[in-house]
Parts: sequence; structure tokens; C-alpha cells
Amino acid sequence: MFGNKKKKLEAKYQKLSQEAFRLSTIDRTKSDAKTAEAEEVLKHIEAIEAGKDER
Repeated sequence: MFGNKKKKLEAKYQKLSQEAFRLSTIDRTKSDAKTAEAEEVLKHIEAIEAGKDER
């Protein structure tokens, strides 16, 4: 049940992390914002793994 949702979130996290890395050499503020967004997605992934779906 949560497997599909977790996979989608993992893909989103990966995409955000890559974008944050790309932006790190161009615009540090935007990179930090993407990193923060990725960390929020990671929290949701960890909640799913812990069995507590917060969304």
C-alpha cells in the first residue's frame, strides 16, 4: 500500500537533491530552498518507513 507512495517520494527526493546540487554552483539561495524541500520529502519517506503516514 505504501510501497508505491514511497517510490514516488523517493523519486521526488532524488530529483530535488539533484536540482539542489546543480543550483549550488549557480544560486546558493535557490539551492538551499531545494535542499529544504528535499529534506521535507525525506521526512515523509521516513514516516512511511516507520509506519506513520503523515500525509
